[in-house]
Amino acid sequence: MTYPASAVASQDALPDNLVDRYSCAITLSDMEIFVYPELLYSLVLANIMSPVVWSWRDDPWFAKIDKLNPYRRILRLKQFIMDRYDFNLDLDSWGLTRKDVELERFRPVMDPEVIARSNALFGYTGDKYYFDIDIRRHFGLDKYDSEIIPYWKTETVEAMDAFCYREGYQKGAGECVSLSTLYAAALFVVCRIPLEQIFLMATPLHSQNFVTVNDGIMTNNRRIVTKNMWFNGTALTARAQRALRNEQVTLVAHCSGHVHVVYPQATIDSGAYQRFRHQLTDFMRTELSEEILCNFLRQHTALQSCFQLQHVRHGKTYWVGAENVYRHERGSAFKVGDRTTRDKLLDEVDEYDFQPQPLAGRIALERLEDFFKRHPQVDLERESVQTALLQEFDCDQAAACKLIEDLRSFIRVQPRLPDLQAKEPVPTAEPLALGVDMERDEIIEQLETLRRHHPVADLAFYAYRDLGRCDWRPFVHAALTRNPVCAVGTEGLCDDTLIETLQGLTGESIYSDARLAQPDEVWNFQRGDGLERALCLAAIWRRRHPHADLALQVTPGQARLVVDGRSVDFPSCKGLSQDLVL
Repeated sequence: MTYPASAVASQDALPDNLVDRYSCAITLSDMEIFVYPELLYSLVLANIMSPVVWSWRDDPWFAKIDKLNPYRRILRLKQFIMDRYDFNLDLDSWGLTRKDVELERFRPVMDPEVIARSNALFGYTGDKYYFDIDIRRHFGLDKYDSEIIPYWKTETVEAMDAFCYREGYQKGAGECVSLSTLYAAALFVVCRIPLEQIFLMATPLHSQNFVTVNDGIMTNNRRIVTKNMWFNGTALTARAQRALRNEQVTLVAHCSGHVHVVYPQATIDSGAYQRFRHQLTDFMRTELSEEILCNFLRQHTALQSCFQLQHVRHGKTYWVGAENVYRHERGSAFKVGDRTTRDKLLDEVDEYDFQPQPLAGRIALERLEDFFKRHPQVDLERESVQTALLQEFDCDQAAACKLIEDLRSFIRVQPRLPDLQAKEPVPTAEPLALGVDMERDEIIEQLETLRRHHPVADLAFYAYRDLGRCDWRPFVHAALTRNPVCAVGTEGLCDDTLIETLQGLTGESIYSDARLAQPDEVWNFQRGDGLERALCLAAIWRRRHPHADLALQVTPGQARLVVDGRSVDFPSCKGLSQDLVL
């Protein structure tokens, strides 16, 4: 197996054998990004070119953002994204396909057995956690035949915003890859974080970013995670850790290139990758302290019953089970692990939870405080430290050993990253050379000049959906073959009613300029320019009548779909011209 070679053709006609691959930059399904890893960064660049992301700079929420330090800028962006978008993994959004169809489609590029071992949609279940939860049931796929899989297309920022038009949604929405690529673009455009500091990580079941600001910041769906947060033991953080704790990182993408666990070649800069690996590993490790132990118990609720805390009330000492204190902590401003406020937290605990005598068989957290004073550097990798800590745990030896092993796992996560040393380096012909001080027009012009030599820059214009700068065939191919939602949604309409329905939709595109929505976007959001609605009609007609003669005639003000000699006209504002036999 070899890494798929890139052939860049800019707006010139693509070779026939590249049409399907370039069409993947249009649909951007999770499986397509897995097979063609350069697509991930092409969407980042498409969002960087988007006027939507640049308009955020003028939002009052970001007023004077340049006066903030990088971390504070990222916090403001996080709140903006949380307020603007929901996380969405609804199976109905982009429809379903079949494993055998997709495996056959990708067979010339990647061995089907390799895909099945590494990709969640084709049989991968991950480590024990994912096996235990039954991954198909977890995603709602258990109601379908085992051969049925979702498309799970990655949305552009425009498609994410357009979810507000869909029934049941009040604001924008997107899945994890959509949110990670949007975060990367907005970090650059709005927060002015250099692209060199932003790394995108994809596992078989998740996508998130690592940003080398301060001790490191991880974007995870709509939220961010700092190093302190990584070890706070909350349920939110445990979910954020899930992928990196349980999965192999399949793909790391960066402005310098990418490395993929399957392909033997890598384009990412080795120096940048080593810095990333080192900083990510440091981010996922910490030293054991009393606070970290308390955070550990917050996450491992089953172990709370092994511990107790003492507290003086009205001049008398009482004891309370740790689980009672942690339960009360959820609604309090005070934390168990904060010695400066722990007494205030205990004051809030109901007096009926306290006992006048120590609870039998429980370890006193206060006793461990002395241990941490005697051992300011607790290295659990050292046998002497483990022995000393075991002596403090006044409980069953096997249980104490298990507790220490769980502690080690809590404070030491080793990310499983692709091994760059085992890859053949294939540097990109030219760097992207995009700076935070560049304006949008400069960035688009720079990417345009790179297209003939830089595969990701070229694919970015296809992900951007710019039909004024691209070969139309990949877009039309994707429209006719990978848009099942519009066909399913109109099954109850006869042909004439279908035409009337599409002609009656809101004549407004979710994309600006000469950029086009795919048919399922038109149907999901019930709107589209006339050219987009004509293509939507073509996609549905092809599913209904596979042998029909279809032709598309586009002028700057009109789109005409000719169906077996019958003309259906739609007004268009896209300013494009094209004649195609579909």
